[in-house]
Amino acid sequence: MKHLLTGALAAAMLTGTTAAWAEAHTEFTIRATANSNENDEDYDGLVVFKNYVESASNGKIAVEMFIGTQLCSTGEECLEGVAEGSIDVYISTSGGTASLFPFVQVLDLPYLMADDRVAEAVLDNGSPFVATMRQLVRDASDDQVRLMTIGNTGGWRNFANTQRRVQQPSDLEGLKIRTVPAELPQVLTSALGASPTGIPWPELFTSLQTGVVEGTKNGITDIMSMKFPDAGLQYLTLDGHAYMGALWFMNNEKFMSMPEDLRKVVSDGFYQLQQATFASPKRKSIEAYQAFVDGGGDIYVPTPEEKQMFLEAAAPVQDWFRENVDGGNEALDSMLATVADVQARLDAEYAAELN
Repeated sequence: MKHLLTGALAAAMLTGTTAAWAEAHTEFTIRATANSNENDEDYDGLVVFKNYVESASNGKIAVEMFIGTQLCSTGEECLEGVAEGSIDVYISTSGGTASLFPFVQVLDLPYLMADDRVAEAVLDNGSPFVATMRQLVRDASDDQVRLMTIGNTGGWRNFANTQRRVQQPSDLEGLKIRTVPAELPQVLTSALGASPTGIPWPELFTSLQTGVVEGTKNGITDIMSMKFPDAGLQYLTLDGHAYMGALWFMNNEKFMSMPEDLRKVVSDGFYQLQQATFASPKRKSIEAYQAFVDGGGDIYVPTPEEKQMFLEAAAPVQDWFRENVDGGNEALDSMLATVADVQARLDAEYAAELN
């Protein structure tokens, strides 16, 4: 017993000594916030980022995580915090930052990327598309904000509703679909024949339950974590109209204040974070889809012909984007060119792999 107590005491002392040593050697502290919860992909990514950066920097960089709305509550407020330096790192969907960086809505344009393999290559940190987006962010923020990486937060957006199976665009006719306040998803919903209805996320469960809206555009993990089937959401169509991109921003002055070797550590940390957020929704979606079906939910996968019908019905959204969004032409041209290059490379890989 005495030996065990001595060992425990030694371990406690060692832990305290290690923590004290790390604190004494810290040269930079990164304050990172995600307006989500600990069940979210954003949290998974931040944990990986924190672990990698603190370890690879040998304790020179400390990462403080703020999950929820401890530091800020809206996209505009959080990005202003990043720009002024009170927040170092912030993650948002395109909808949360569209008012400041409208061109990021290119990630919400429908049916541009076919699957995970395409999306992950297009969003690779070294891709021409990501380079374009980074420059647009720096230009729009007067070099105060950097776009560090684009990960994922929830898989793919799909149409889900309380009324009927949706196999083609005409099945959406007249359905009241919840959208975020940004204009692009409202334009898309209208183009497909549904009625867009702006509802704040915290009010969506009750709105589905009471019939204020009859559907939404979300990934399966969000649908199940929010218990939307209990509000009547029973029909899910896996049309995969948009990859749920997560934009990770950092204060440029904080990043550039570090020596080059530590900037590389931070850059590599965001790569590790990105890969974690790519993987997390795939694992979590397995259980989520099963739970949806077990609860009586109906899942439908459109045929290639039906998918083409969705694509054609949504085509006018690209024209709207080019005409109405600052930086829209540059962002979309870069996206389309990068997708084409990635698809050509993947087609060549498939030809080699399958023959």
